[in-house]
Amino acid sequence: MNITTVGIDLAKTSFSLAGMDKHGKIVLRKTLPRSRLLPFIAQLPPCLIGMEACSGAHHWGREFRRLGHQVGLIAVKFVEPYRKGSKNDNNDAEAICEAVRRPNLHFVPIKTIEQQALLCVHRVRQALVWDRTRLLNQLRGLLSEFGIVMAKGRYPAQHVIPTVLEDAGNGLPMIARRTIEQLWQRLQSINADIAGYDRELVQQAKEDERAKRLMTIPGVGELTATGVIASVPDSGLFRDGRQFAAWLGLVPRQYTTGNKIRLGRITKKGDQYLRTCLVHGARAVVASLGMKQDYVSCWLRALIERRGYLRAVVALAARNARLIWTLLHKGEDFRVMPMAGSMK
Repeated sequence: MNITTVGIDLAKTSFSLAGMDKHGKIVLRKTLPRSRLLPFIAQLPPCLIGMEACSGAHHWGREFRRLGHQVGLIAVKFVEPYRKGSKNDNNDAEAICEAVRRPNLHFVPIKTIEQQALLCVHRVRQALVWDRTRLLNQLRGLLSEFGIVMAKGRYPAQHVIPTVLEDAGNGLPMIARRTIEQLWQRLQSINADIAGYDRELVQQAKEDERAKRLMTIPGVGELTATGVIASVPDSGLFRDGRQFAAWLGLVPRQYTTGNKIRLGRITKKGDQYLRTCLVHGARAVVASLGMKQDYVSCWLRALIERRGYLRAVVALAARNARLIWTLLHKGEDFRVMPMAGSMK
């Protein structure tokens, strides 16, 4: 067979395949069940296999690599421009086959089993945090219907709820009291689960040399460090630190025409979870600035005065993203920069 490129539209049980020869002509159109996909790929000569970066793509990418094939995972938005006709599985497979041949296309890195296992912890923890926020908002709304208003924030609310349940003279009906107590018990269970996942991530960070190196950066803790290790298989996939920051959506949106450069807000493209972790870590650093006299602290104070608190936080998050790439790429620890006047 003269197949050099294969595009696969992934699904649960049925897979549509399209194959091209070296001239870009479609020479294969086939639909296979899940049990026959791997044997069919095994009999093909080494070729480039393209898939959309969706559920199961990393698993199939690892399997195809073991068979000697080159694999490219493509973001869905880069496949759409190559689709011809209506959206269906066969047209999607052909579009993937066409897109994966483009020379300047950026592929999604294939994660190892260990990385995906670590990401499982992050994803489950993230879902539990969302559930906790939802429960707190529900409790806040229910209690406000009976004239009981809780202060803003998670910790003040969790401090008030037991007091409300113990106060027999606050006019809270018994049926509502029982319902709110059930929600409170569920909230405590979620807190215990989140704490357990936090301990797991702390342990993983202690055992990984790269994570320990990243945690030497102010504003990067166990959550951010393990998230980066699980999401970035190789720092060499990025040309420099700015490209890594762009991948996280921490660079300004650019609109340039006629030699006029216009920079807007950050793009917010890429990995939202890692970007959120970096921004929250930067908030913690800015909140504890005090009168520190190192280079970054002085730079942050001047930036806050000149551009405002939020822009300074995002700027520090972008700076930390570049530092993360540098430490991963060079294998070094972070070194605090002294003030210019104290440098010899």
